[in-house]
Amino acid sequence: MTQGVKPYGDTMNDGKMQLSFTLPIEWNEAADEAARQLAVNMGLVDVQVVEGRKIATGFSFFVLYASTPHSVDVDNVKASPARAHAMSMEEVDAFVAENVGRKIRVAGACIGTDAHTVGIDAILNMKGYKGDYGLERYHWFEAFNLGSQVAAEDLVRFTKEKDVDAILASQIVTQKGSDVKNFTELVELLEAEGLRDRVVLVCGGPRVTGLLAAELGYDAGFGRGTLPSEVAAFIAVTLAERLRRSGSQLFA
Repeated sequence: MTQGVKPYGDTMNDGKMQLSFTLPIEWNEAADEAARQLAVNMGLVDVQVVEGRKIATGFSFFVLYASTPHSVDVDNVKASPARAHAMSMEEVDAFVAENVGRKIRVAGACIGTDAHTVGIDAILNMKGYKGDYGLERYHWFEAFNLGSQVAAEDLVRFTKEKDVDAILASQIVTQKGSDVKNFTELVELLEAEGLRDRVVLVCGGPRVTGLLAAELGYDAGFGRGTLPSEVAAFIAVTLAERLRRSGSQLFA
């Protein structure tokens, strides 16, 4: 059993950490003390305010060093299985050819009012990300990149019209939970149209985790640093398993 793990600073398991935050108050020495007391109220010890400054009228920014007395048992923390099927582009194509027998149709979009396409482009565009080619380059995938600011209703309509097998929904903006709201709306619309069980549903973004994805009703969630081949492998294996379980005829 692994012992509880604490943050590492100067020595192993000393609990040292750095944190930063903004308070809606004018900066002065009293503001520094308010920031320190806030950290103490969080249960941190040996708190030091190493930086405090005004960033706008009525707002101050702080950087603190502190220690936490708490630890985490990493043996009880489970990673998402979404990246368990590591395969190269060639291996994914071979798998799809053998186990699906036709091209997998994938539609990706930044949904809602989100206009940031860097993530979805990295997964779908032919050039890919970090030398890992995007799904447009795969022989056994047909990728549709719908771009940014796509309404959930339009994505669902496209899914029906094109008999899409997998949906990639991307959200970069997370302000006031807008990403969760948009992800949830997409799931609800797919369920209302009777499409949810037919598609492999994947969400992505810098703050997306497998746990969040599962809570929202998605098959998988991919966060920072995701490679196109990881998404392709997950879609291919998941779709093949569903087809095998259902005994469905593979449609062209």
